[in-house]
Amino acid sequence: MYVWPCAVVLAQYLWVHRRSLPGKRVLEVGAGVSLPGVLAAKCGAEVTLSDSEELPQCLRNCRRSCLLNGLPHVPVLGLTWGRVSPELLSLAPVDIILGSDVFFDPKDFEDILTTIYFLLEKNPHAQFWTTYQVRSADWSIEALLCKWKLKNIHVPLHSFSADKEHLASSSLPGRHTIEMMIISLAQSDGT
Repeated sequence: MYVWPCAVVLAQYLWVHRRSLPGKRVLEVGAGVSLPGVLAAKCGAEVTLSDSEELPQCLRNCRRSCLLNGLPHVPVLGLTWGRVSPELLSLAPVDIILGSDVFFDPKDFEDILTTIYFLLEKNPHAQFWTTYQVRSADWSIEALLCKWKLKNIHVPLHSFSADKEHLASSSLPGRHTIEMMIISLAQSDGT
């Protein structure tokens, strides 16, 4: 099982904000091995993990991470970005959506934001906390955020001590350029 550098950075953000997590309803999308979601659950959040229903190995990795961390009760769902499914429609309310390195391939950006928009519309108070690795200066989600009436706030890595090559005893962040943002619904007044 491989942990992507962005997952370590998002986990650091969660750790710094761990006192706000107990009782929060958290959904991790594109969870993979689920480091952020597992940490949120360990900090007292009510977590649901998800990855593509088309990637059974990823779903097995989610379950394995839960078992290895003593969290057999954490639900794991198959949710495919951009697809309305019974699992998506029946999701319980959420406060925080997590996604580390989900903005990996530009062909998926719109499907990701379509799903996030659906979840935020259903849960207008919720936020999408996401980290991503800058892979190309040509890749941007700004136009899609406008299209889906979403706003984002850039979170500087130094504000949660994640601007180091070694983070939480891991060299994974290394020299990668990683960014974090919080996405939410834009207000009706355009803000």
